[in-house]
Amino acid sequence: MSKRDYYDVLGVSRGADAEEIKKAYRKMAIKYHPDKNPGDKQAEENFKEAAEAYEVLSNPDKKARYDQFGHAANAHSATGGGFGGGGMNMEDIFSQFGDIFGGGSPFDGFFGGGRQGGGRRVQRGSNLRIKVRLTLEEIANGTEKKIKVNKQVACKTCDGTGAKDRSSVQTCKTCGGAGAVRRVTNTILGQMQTTSTCPTCNGEGTVITAKCNVCHGEGVVRDEELISINIPAGVSEGMQLSMGGKGNAAPRGGVPGDLIILIEEIPHETLKRDGNNIIYDLHVSFIDAALGTSVEVPTIDGKAKIKIDPGTQGGKILRLKAKGVPEVNSYHRGDQLIHVNIWTPKALSREERELLEKLQNSPNFKPSPGKNEKSFFEKMKEYFE
Repeated sequence: MSKRDYYDVLGVSRGADAEEIKKAYRKMAIKYHPDKNPGDKQAEENFKEAAEAYEVLSNPDKKARYDQFGHAANAHSATGGGFGGGGMNMEDIFSQFGDIFGGGSPFDGFFGGGRQGGGRRVQRGSNLRIKVRLTLEEIANGTEKKIKVNKQVACKTCDGTGAKDRSSVQTCKTCGGAGAVRRVTNTILGQMQTTSTCPTCNGEGTVITAKCNVCHGEGVVRDEELISINIPAGVSEGMQLSMGGKGNAAPRGGVPGDLIILIEEIPHETLKRDGNNIIYDLHVSFIDAALGTSVEVPTIDGKAKIKIDPGTQGGKILRLKAKGVPEVNSYHRGDQLIHVNIWTPKALSREERELLEKLQNSPNFKPSPGKNEKSFFEKMKEYFE
C-alpha cells in the first residue's frame, strides 16, 4: 500500500474537523467497497488505504503525531506495522468502522447486508505503552531495539479460539452466525426493521461448547514477547511512536491493540541537545586563546579537530556544520555549536603570582593590542610550560 498523505487519500484539508473526515471516509468507502467493485484489486487497495487514513485521522492522539511528524512518527516492525492501519484486512475494517454507517453491518444500508458475517462483533485488544531510553548517539543515527514485553498473547493450545477443540466452536443458532438479530415490528407507519447484537453469542457469531483448559475460553494468556522496534533518527524526548497490532491480543481471535513507544533521552556526559543542534562547552586557557591552538572536541560521530584562532575571546561560538541531530523524516541535520570559555587558574604558586604581577605592570599587558603583544604571550606560555 502506498504511503500517500492521509489527507490527500480522503480528499480533505489539514484543517478538516472530525465530522468532515468522517463524511469523506464514508464517501470513499462507498465508492471503493468490494461488493460494489467485485474482482477489482485496485478498488480493494483504495478501500484499505482510505480505512488506514481514517483510522489515524479519526484518533486525536494519532492525528496529532501524524500532523507533526508524518509517516516517520511510526515505528515499523520487520513485517510492517504502522499507526495501526498498515496491516488491516477486510475483517479489521468492517469491525472497527461499522459505527459510521450504523446497523449491525457497516454496509447494510447501502448494499442490503449482502456481506456474510458483516455484523459479527470482533473484539479489539487494549493498547500497551512502554518507555524506550536512548543515548544521544542512538537518537542521531537511528537504532533497532529488541525489547521483551509482558502482554496478552494468543493461547497456543487453542490457537486463540478459546475452545477445547475445533468441534467445540459452533455457529450460533440464534443469529445463524451473523452476530446480529433483526426484528420486524408493525407500526402505524408500516413495518419497521431493527438490528441488535445477538444476546446468545454477544455478537461473535459462534458459541463455545467446551472451553480450552489453558486459557479457560478467553483465547489469550499472559506471556513475554520479544519485539523488534526500529527507531528513526531524530526522535526527541516525549515523542510517541506506534506499532500497529503489537499491543495486547484480543479475546478469541479479535484485532490486537497497538504498542505505544514513549521516547526518553539519556543525558550525555559532555554534549547537550538544543533542538537539532548539539552544544559543547570548550574551556581553553587565556594563553591558548591569545596565541591560538588546535584542540579535539567530542561529537556524536566521534572526535573532531578544530582551530582556535589567535585572540579568540571568551563567549565566541564556533560552528561545526551538519554535526547535530537530523530532523525526523528529513535530510536536514543540525549543527554542533562550540561555546568557547576562557579558563583562568584558581591557585597560583608564589613564583607564578610574582611573575604575573610583574607582567601586569608591563605596558604590553593592556586590553588594547600592543606592538609586542604576541612576543609577550609567547614568553608567558614558555614560562608556564
